[in-house]
Amino acid sequence: MGHEHRSATTDSLFSRPSISSVSVPDSALGRAITEFVRDTETDLLFNHSSRVYYFGAIAGQQRGLSVNRELLYAATMFHDVGLMPAHSTADLRFEVDGANAARDFLKSHNVDPSDIEKVWTGIALHTTPGVPEFMHPVIALTTAGVEMDVLGLTYDQYTDEIREAIVTAFPRTSQFKEDIIQAFYDGNRHKPLTTFGNVNADVIADKQPHFCRTNFCSLIRCSGWKA
Repeated sequence: MGHEHRSATTDSLFSRPSISSVSVPDSALGRAITEFVRDTETDLLFNHSSRVYYFGAIAGQQRGLSVNRELLYAATMFHDVGLMPAHSTADLRFEVDGANAARDFLKSHNVDPSDIEKVWTGIALHTTPGVPEFMHPVIALTTAGVEMDVLGLTYDQYTDEIREAIVTAFPRTSQFKEDIIQAFYDGNRHKPLTTFGNVNADVIADKQPHFCRTNFCSLIRCSGWKA
């Protein structure tokens, strides 16, 4: 699957610009990641994930963090793969689906298991705010890139020139804010209960006003314990 998701003009999908000394890893693994994700995701998600990589890598520069760019590229590019039907299970969080897809892919390319674990964790935790920033740079910077591109939390920490260069290379759609919310919903609507405890519960509630969220306190009170 994948090619049917791509528009007729996909020049940005092949772009490998150097922005603030950051570029897509020009290695066999880097090229394989690009090809896999480009053939798996929609243009919307491919461009989003590419921007996440650049914003995350530049955040690493800002924070003085040293990071393996190949591993960061793997984590950022695969972070939304679990939204795609071909990689979506019926009962796992989409983040875990994406992390598992990345793990299988990296295993097939003989990446060291300890490095695969970093990528897996970075993807699995990218919608769990307040934790990744204290972890390994691959994990911290994956979330940093996501938070910048989706939420704009660190918008003012990037110059106009850097933001414009990244968006020029990997464009945001004219209605990106609503488009990305819809993409999150489409990837989770068939398993809404998996959004318990992460930000995607808000997405389900936004699209389904009568959605009854799992309540943490109710789970405690209804457990098998007597007190």
